[in-house]
Amino acid sequence: MTPPLSKMVRKVVKDEEEVTKELCGLVEKFANEAIDSRGSFTIGLSGGSLAKFLGKGLPSISTSWDKWSLFFCDERVVPFDHDDSTFKVYKGLTESTPLKAEQFVVIDPSLEAEAAAKDYEAKVRAKFPNAEWPAFDLLLLGMGPDGHTASLFPGHALLKEDKLWIAPISDSPKPPPCRVTMTFPVINKARCCIFAMAGQGKADMVKRILGDGEALPSGMVKPINGELIWILDEGAASKL
Repeated sequence: MTPPLSKMVRKVVKDEEEVTKELCGLVEKFANEAIDSRGSFTIGLSGGSLAKFLGKGLPSISTSWDKWSLFFCDERVVPFDHDDSTFKVYKGLTESTPLKAEQFVVIDPSLEAEAAAKDYEAKVRAKFPNAEWPAFDLLLLGMGPDGHTASLFPGHALLKEDKLWIAPISDSPKPPPCRVTMTFPVINKARCCIFAMAGQGKADMVKRILGDGEALPSGMVKPINGELIWILDEGAASKL
């Protein structure tokens, strides 16, 4: 049964620069609201173009950086110096912002996928003690050309996982094959989920998910008690 969706917002802006500005403005807003009301901010990161947007825009926001804890919606089980490591992509934020490396909750890349997932779930649980499911303040999600999000791929058994917070995947159709990923119960417990994308290359899949309502993983992101925000530039939204 599809969970009820509290609120979905679609924002269409002119270009990639405006996507970056809109996204980072929302991150600033949600961070400061969380810190004001709960004393801390928990954010889940994804790779791909999101990292580029955040790398450009986050250094200029105003926030209590020391109150942030940063997680990964999914991560590739590779060494941190490997080009496929999402943590490697974001480590630059420790140079361009006051964030410190220890504020990132990271996998143990020396483990196999199943053990890495168990280890990462334990680390996440330590940040959300006594919770049945964690309630992240904000999850930033990407959408692949096949409609996947995090490492939840079309037709994969993990789409139905309802017990694990963090699941292993060793047969990812997109390399590298070994990864860990947040599951849909975790994603859909977040206070807010944001997709942000730019370019004509995203337009067909955006239409399939937002226009046609096709049952692909990115369309399964439906926060039960939270907000869902899609930020698109004119190119990405051109077929809606």
